[in-house]
Amino acid sequence: MADDTLARMFWSRIDKSGDAPAQQVKRAGKWETLTWRQLGETVREVALGLLALGRQKGEAVALLSASRPEWVQADFAIFSAGCTTIPVYPSYTPEQLAYIVGDSGAKTLIVEDPAQLAKALEARGKMDTLEQIVVIQGYEGRERSVHTWEELRRLGRDNAERLKSLLADRVTSGRPDDIATIVYTSGTTGPPKGVVQTHANHLASLNSTAQIIKIGPGDVHLLFLPLAHSFARLEGFIGVHRGLTTAFAENLDKVGDNLKETRPHFICSVPRVFEKVYAKILAGVEAGSPVKKKIFRWAMGIGRQVSQLQQAKQPIPGGLAMKHRVAHKLVFAKLHHALGGRLRFAVSGGAPLSREIAVFFHAAGILILEGYGLTETCPALTFNREDNFKFGSVGQAMPGVELKIAADGEILARGGNIATKGYFKKPEATAEVFEPGGWFHTGDIGKIDEAGFLFITDRKKDLIVTAGGMNIAPQNIENLLKGDPFVSQVMVYGDRRPYPVALITLNPEELAKFAKEQGILATDPASLAKNPKVVERVARIVEAKNADLQSYAKIKKFAILPEEFSQDNGLLTPTLKVKRKGVTEKFQKIIDSLYA
Repeated sequence: MADDTLARMFWSRIDKSGDAPAQQVKRAGKWETLTWRQLGETVREVALGLLALGRQKGEAVALLSASRPEWVQADFAIFSAGCTTIPVYPSYTPEQLAYIVGDSGAKTLIVEDPAQLAKALEARGKMDTLEQIVVIQGYEGRERSVHTWEELRRLGRDNAERLKSLLADRVTSGRPDDIATIVYTSGTTGPPKGVVQTHANHLASLNSTAQIIKIGPGDVHLLFLPLAHSFARLEGFIGVHRGLTTAFAENLDKVGDNLKETRPHFICSVPRVFEKVYAKILAGVEAGSPVKKKIFRWAMGIGRQVSQLQQAKQPIPGGLAMKHRVAHKLVFAKLHHALGGRLRFAVSGGAPLSREIAVFFHAAGILILEGYGLTETCPALTFNREDNFKFGSVGQAMPGVELKIAADGEILARGGNIATKGYFKKPEATAEVFEPGGWFHTGDIGKIDEAGFLFITDRKKDLIVTAGGMNIAPQNIENLLKGDPFVSQVMVYGDRRPYPVALITLNPEELAKFAKEQGILATDPASLAKNPKVVERVARIVEAKNADLQSYAKIKKFAILPEEFSQDNGLLTPTLKVKRKGVTEKFQKIIDSLYA
């Protein structure tokens, strides 16, 4: 039987890889490895446990947890039981959880720990379909219909003889067109929409990816993005599809340590992580001696020469190659070591990556390959290849994907990976973006060059149209400003206004260092944001970046905000994208003052 469902793909991998390493996790300060065979045993027990709880074919099971081995184990157990996975971001509120569980009709909810359980219990009264909750770790209570992960596994073991043929039937009778998962988009406005993704959609994406990314058994990747997001979910699926070793980061704060410990061959990340590394490197150079600065600039100059030749697919002359080895030893080796020492490439997705940052890392010998896609495309539409890439672009169409640009500049896509079943219980919303001929409206504006590379110019809905009728892509300006390590985040505003303005947050470490150098005694962020020396420093950055913009796109005024955008203050999505509407509403008075 073909590996044409995610469950069959998983069990085929267990048969093929046996005692090879499948998952790595750090527990009590030590890294533990789970083989494919051990992983299969856990998934089998959890799947049998779900059947023992009475889960019927096609029923929904929700999953509320940060990324960890049990997330992937639960996901494949749900598929094996013939059920549908409903991922929920761990940052979601009880109200958002209740909406998703209620909308999807989930019967079982798997949560990570007592903190997430408390959220579920608070929302319990609004989740009519929910029959039981399973807690992965840390729960010792005796709530009715709340089970521990171990109890679920034991339930599976105790009922294995009775249910093993039912489990086999669920795996073998699954069809590619069955719903695998309903992924609720973390939309920046309104309640999230459930994107209906089939097994066939995901297998199309995995088979396409396999044709262009050279990875396989023995390769390690460090997974640290939220598995509730389609980008990280694809990364997890690739681990199974290709027989990789998936190491799970302890958390985002520990990624730096975990990179050195697991020494991955590749990583997948969102641009915010690369931006922070970039800012930290530049800040370290600025704080160094004049000699250190000179060596760094020399090394970067050599690195950029090599990078340009590699991009043009030209050979590296012997003399330049020798200088590059010296530059690597003196400067770049530290960055490579910080990333584990054997990183072949990194993948960036989820939001636009600044071209400047991609060029910088490549000059240092780290290739960041940017791709593009959406939840509705499971998720990849385009990707840069290791041997064929253009910085600033999101790459060429994936095998099996067709792209075209509509008359208004919108990117349309068609392919087996596109979730043409649309949005769950939302026929009008589905009809708006899915054409009968299979074309999907991405909502992004872009252009395709003569070599087939796609360049995203902006979100259709984010496009600013000034009072003078000029179209401005805010993300391009935001990425320009974020190129300076002093700047942390930016939101450009100006729709139907006479000119664009910027709301800017500052890098706390750089701000503290600057205040000390300038002898500024205030430490309160709100006071520092208004300090004339800080304002002047930011004004110089804005002026320098404005030089690269057309007159109508130049930032005329800006405001420095006292706090960064974060998930805690509700101004970032779980994938660290700025919620434009939320920022606009919260800082409307400040925005209005910039037009006074």
